[in-house]
Amino acid sequence: FTEYIYPATMHNTMIFFTKKGRCYWLKCYEIPEGNKSSKGRAIQNLLNIESDDCVNAFLRLKTLEDQEFINSHYIVFATKNGIIKKTPASEYESIRKSGKIAITLKEGDELISIFKTTGNDNIFLATRNGMAICFNENDARAVGRTASGVKAIDLADGDYVVGAEPVREDSKVLLVTDGGYGKCTDLTSFRIQHRGGKGLKAYKITEKTGNIIGISMVNDSEELIMVTSEGVVIRIRIKDIATTTGRITQGVRLINLDDGVTVVSMDKISAEDAVEEE
Repeated sequence: FTEYIYPATMHNTMIFFTKKGRCYWLKCYEIPEGNKSSKGRAIQNLLNIESDDCVNAFLRLKTLEDQEFINSHYIVFATKNGIIKKTPASEYESIRKSGKIAITLKEGDELISIFKTTGNDNIFLATRNGMAICFNENDARAVGRTASGVKAIDLADGDYVVGAEPVREDSKVLLVTDGGYGKCTDLTSFRIQHRGGKGLKAYKITEKTGNIIGISMVNDSEELIMVTSEGVVIRIRIKDIATTTGRITQGVRLINLDDGVTVVSMDKISAEDAVEEE
């Protein structure tokens, strides 16, 4: 089933990160184009990835040739086990065909989210069991490509990180569950904390809602796209999802699911991306 969705234009650069912590990149026009029902090509046929490695995280950038951009931005990594790492974007300016080390991961950990920041952004991170933490990225000093990073959130037993994003101005946080429920919450409900704490309760998890599978910073001009375990895709306008100021609520039903079917992936589509698609 589909796990990741990334709206992009042909001249954008996609950086691919593998479970072993290596990175590769391609221009989007180098990726074969297909229709909505085509199978596509195996990523291993497009990138020089080792046979026992696989891609599990991605980052879309407009360009890597803009020196002003890469010298003023950072690439931030969030892992399943609650580790955060910040590296200058300039470290990824030149990537060999054989790839480069992007992060050193401890055994049993894997990349969950990768995004770019300006150096002074607040970062919002959420877990499967509905906990969340918001902290300033200056709590995590910049390190080199081969470093491991530092603790972002103190996880309870059995819990793990499902998503992390930089906080956008005039945005709200969307949380989606595998049971097809979700909610938008005003970010004023989450005070800025120090990195490494237990965080705050962000969602009322019940048997009906299921667990959190993804988060996104959104506004009313954007759309939500979800993919189910049966490969069904649904789009919803963000403005049609009620916004709450309460953190500990269960949200509303976003999609009706048959027995045994779950939501496995979600992402937002910006107004700009929607216009390009049309």
